[in-house]
Amino acid sequence: MRRVAIVGTGHTKFMFNSPKSGVELLAEASMDAINGSGLKPKDIQAIYCGNVLGDFSEGQGMIQSYLADDIGCFNVPASRFEGACASATMAIRDAYTWVASGFYDIVLVGGTEKATAMGTPLATRTFAMFSDGRYEYPSGITFPAVFAMLAHLYSKRYNIPLEKLKETLALVSVQSHEYGVKNPNAQFQKEITTEQVLRGFMVSSPLQLLDCCPFSDGAAALVVASEDVAKKLTDKPIYITGVGQASSGKLSAQYKYLPRLRAREVSVKQAYDMSGLKPEDIDVCELHDCFSIASLIAAESLGFAEFGKAGELWEKGETRIGGKIPINVSGGLKSKGHPIGATGASQAYEIVRQLRGELVDQGRQVEGAKVGLVDTLGGDGVIVSLILSAD
Repeated sequence: MRRVAIVGTGHTKFMFNSPKSGVELLAEASMDAINGSGLKPKDIQAIYCGNVLGDFSEGQGMIQSYLADDIGCFNVPASRFEGACASATMAIRDAYTWVASGFYDIVLVGGTEKATAMGTPLATRTFAMFSDGRYEYPSGITFPAVFAMLAHLYSKRYNIPLEKLKETLALVSVQSHEYGVKNPNAQFQKEITTEQVLRGFMVSSPLQLLDCCPFSDGAAALVVASEDVAKKLTDKPIYITGVGQASSGKLSAQYKYLPRLRAREVSVKQAYDMSGLKPEDIDVCELHDCFSIASLIAAESLGFAEFGKAGELWEKGETRIGGKIPINVSGGLKSKGHPIGATGASQAYEIVRQLRGELVDQGRQVEGAKVGLVDTLGGDGVIVSLILSAD
């Protein structure tokens, strides 16, 4: 297997009601990634695209094929990946595998979504399709309810009073917005306070409005290349040194393990083992914080805290720049936004820029960052893990 690097990146602004189509958004991000690599569209040998809701939000399927034609990658194989919120991360993992195998040398990979075009009722219904549609959704379980139940389980299992947990979760959201203000691509450009979080209206107890990520429109893209090609294109290749992917069944099938998600622990172990690294080697992490409680659950399964103790990371400031493990200094899904088909590519984009030292001007550079971790959760339990390293 050959070494594989990311050589170019592109990212649109995440927002409500983008005037552009999903294809246009991904074309914008893709051309930035291609141009930033010093390549031309004719150099791209394959395209892998994460997209989940195009059929519903715009009545447009086959986004990957239209993207290929619109940006001048004529007749290349273009594939669409659907793994709910982990779609683009799945696409990156597959792009890595195809390039590492020697089948391709250069692959364009990314994701796009126009979630806000559907409006809240349809978006809520379609998002719920990625939990169990036969039993969970008819019982009234949408994703806010899923993570609210996980919060209650977390509180009970680790003997943390619910009011105390809510205060800790508020700190997660406050930090996300603090860094989101500094990210020009972020959807929310406004700081919040713990008081505002705790005074917000209840969405699904104990999660309040500011514990929840938004619906978003946007796209992100990366150019993935073999090591030999990468060294000719850039003096700052960022290598994909570990990948993992695992899945779980419906939430009810996971009851013995909850609030932990077993798929995450399987996936990240694959990535750690492949890279030869451990949690203490990670300098910066982008994890899947669709709801504030998701941050605590993820941080523990990724190995950054003992189970039931992740809240202390945020309480002690250890997740901030300068702390033990900076987490989501992009603003995360909570503040940066969550266009689900694009989210994994956006997370990888952020880690690449951190490892290249490109975020100093934005005031959110993790000094000396050499290794980063991407964690993306899709639906009830598709997890993809990526470890990226500066050489």
